Amino acid sequence: MNSKTNQNPVYLYLLVIVRIAIGWHFLYEGLAKIIGNNWSSAAYLAGSKWIFAPVFHWMADNAGIIAFVDFLNIWGMTLVGLGLILGLFTRWASAGGALMLFLYFIAYPPIPGYMYGLPTDGSYLWINKTLIEFLVLTVFAFLSPSFMFGLDRLYAHWKEEKARQPVPDHPSDGKTGIERREAIRNLISVPALGAFAYALYKKEKWDSFEEKLLKVEGIDANSGATLLKFNYASLKDLKGQVPKAYINYTDEYGKPARFELSRLLMGGNLIGGWAHARDLIYVSKLVKTYHTDEKVMQTLNLGEECGINAIISNPQHGRIFQKYKHEFRSKMKFISDCGIDLDFQKGIALSLAGNFDALYCQGEITDRWANPEWEDPLKRTVAERMELIRKGLEEIRKNGKPAGIGAHRIEAIKVCVEHGLKPDFWVKTSHSHNYWSAQNNSPWKDNLFDFDPEETVRYMGTLPEPWIAFKVLAAGAITPEEGLKYAFEKGADFVCMGMYDFQIVEDVNIALNVLENVAGRQRPWMA
Repeated sequence: MNSKTNQNPVYLYLLVIVRIAIGWHFLYEGLAKIIGNNWSSAAYLAGSKWIFAPVFHWMADNAGIIAFVDFLNIWGMTLVGLGLILGLFTRWASAGGALMLFLYFIAYPPIPGYMYGLPTDGSYLWINKTLIEFLVLTVFAFLSPSFMFGLDRLYAHWKEEKARQPVPDHPSDGKTGIERREAIRNLISVPALGAFAYALYKKEKWDSFEEKLLKVEGIDANSGATLLKFNYASLKDLKGQVPKAYINYTDEYGKPARFELSRLLMGGNLIGGWAHARDLIYVSKLVKTYHTDEKVMQTLNLGEECGINAIISNPQHGRIFQKYKHEFRSKMKFISDCGIDLDFQKGIALSLAGNFDALYCQGEITDRWANPEWEDPLKRTVAERMELIRKGLEEIRKNGKPAGIGAHRIEAIKVCVEHGLKPDFWVKTSHSHNYWSAQNNSPWKDNLFDFDPEETVRYMGTLPEPWIAFKVLAAGAITPEEGLKYAFEKGADFVCMGMYDFQIVEDVNIALNVLENVAGRQRPWMA
């Protein structure tokens, strides 16, 4: 009995199972890209950040190279998958697959700051499934075909037996029972390929059924109890990067400095779960459930890919923001509203501890502190409260950060100016009242954030500091097209807008269109 038949079949079966599993993975990845018909490696290559990033970026910028890379990826995965499942040209298939996996690994190693988005099937630290499959295929590339059942082993066995077998003395099929079993074992991968084909057929059958179902008149898949299909804009639909401007401020050394901001900023309310849902009391919990750490970081990363370079939020989010900066090596700027317990000084301390990049006095704090009729629990006068804001601005500047003041009511801005407060930027609500829940005949006139739009436009037009407009959609009552157009045309230099991940690309495209067609703006751009 030869060495092949002496080997323990259990070991061989285990190796074959591992080989078929990796082959299944490769084959499906290749066929899925063929069936999808619009797959491209360009975005993947363009996002690489590790040592070979310049090479990958150069490839991503060349349409001819991308077409070649896409061809190699699609058909390379398909052929490697077939070879591994069937055990045919196993060494070559293993070597080719290992090379592909090695390139994937160096493009996005599982090292904080260099990963592609976030792993959806677990958390990685240096070792991920790409590296594991690479190591296994490297071993397979050096293994003799005799160590795994498959067509290679069947062919090698047939060749060896043919060379050694003498001419029989009487008619016979020339095969012993052992040889028949050996042949059957080496054909084990054929049923595996059949199982793959059946699984793919069932999946495509369901996808086809789903597509037909969506075309049936009267069925609205987007509002059904089960979301069957929800197509939203992705990076491939992005029309450009958000333009940027600067806020001038004084650094910790007393020298003039510039703080770069994208014209469109992200808002942190949705990430924090502070949804203005009025009577829908479950919405805040729903938003918080949606925005896991992973989803928050994916959302921030998508915004950054679109050119948005800052988000306005609460100091309580310092933990997740710093985690994002560390894991994505991000340059995103985090602006804190210092909104903690109506205590500006406490908010400043927490924001500085969280290493926020810019700070301002939250609108609710300013509104109350500037209102002479507000019942201050500490019995401070308006002048005393304005002095606290002044000291807060000084503290922020001592730490080398831009310092701002926010407000919902224009009267609060006026009080700040009357008391000689000079922030580096203003954060003021801006929206029209041209929507249902703001009209006089509405039974619920409870959805106002800019209480006097005309006076806001007039008075903000007299201030020389940059203006970041927020609540431009009146908590979802106004469309992005209308809200962005109104804010920029009425004098805002920047707009802060809360966005879910599935809204970002579309909102950026809207902002780009609005900025290219601003008309009738009377206030000069202050940034």
